Amino acid sequence: MMTRLILACTAAFVLATPAFADMVARESDISGIRLGQHFLVDDGSCPAGQIKQITGTKLTDKGITSVKKCVDRKTAKR
Repeated sequence: MMTRLILACTAAFVLATPAFADMVARESDISGIRLGQHFLVDDGSCPAGQIKQITGTKLTDKGITSVKKCVDRKTAKR
């Protein structure tokens, strides 16, 4: 009984761990993006104190579409 509880707690912790973003210098360095995957692009295109975040958001018949937005550099997932 205790073993099952420990395994369940461990599984819940692993699944609840946030995904971290990969950091690249240019958008062209991103060869492929998966659903829910985040990339931080430090190419200087965002205002001071922010960094570009690219997220794979939707599966279409042409592949995965992504959303690009500038986010606060301090709070961006790394």
